[in-house]
Amino acid sequence: MSSTQVQETRQALPQANHSQPRGKFILWTLIASVVAAFAAWLSAALDLEVWVMFAGFIAWFARPTALRNSVAAMLCLWLGIGIGALSHIATGALIPSLDHMALPVVVFLVAILIVGLRAHSILGNMLTWFLGMVTFFAAEFDLAAASFMHLAFATGIGGLAGYSCQTLNRRFAE
Repeated sequence: MSSTQVQETRQALPQANHSQPRGKFILWTLIASVVAAFAAWLSAALDLEVWVMFAGFIAWFARPTALRNSVAAMLCLWLGIGIGALSHIATGALIPSLDHMALPVVVFLVAILIVGLRAHSILGNMLTWFLGMVTFFAAEFDLAAASFMHLAFATGIGGLAGYSCQTLNRRFAE
């Protein structure tokens, strides 16, 4: 690629447009970093997986425009963890009769549910439903109440960190 083509490509790419003045941008970044670091420390101190906490942090910011949206995202995350567990159970139950087709059948049914809810005002956050499922499967925990409490608590710390980050930034950096 010639230097002229590279320059034309750079000009065609959208540029980041931050409406915050430089000082507030830096303050926002520092607040978010301190909150994330504290949440990571707290998770580790409580013997929780830090990556699970970050699933909650990510979910909180999936639609950060309003408290209602972020709380709904956390609900979808937790429901995604639950549906991940149910899909694990259903797949195991269907393997004897459907063999290798059990997994695609369960995924199809779960996807119909999650994608079908996409227009729902509270349960329509597909991203966080699937993030919950990924969290459940990646954690590889037993199907026990303690496992679900562990995942809910760890992701809850991430959600609380997201809330704290938003609150502090609205107060000090916006």
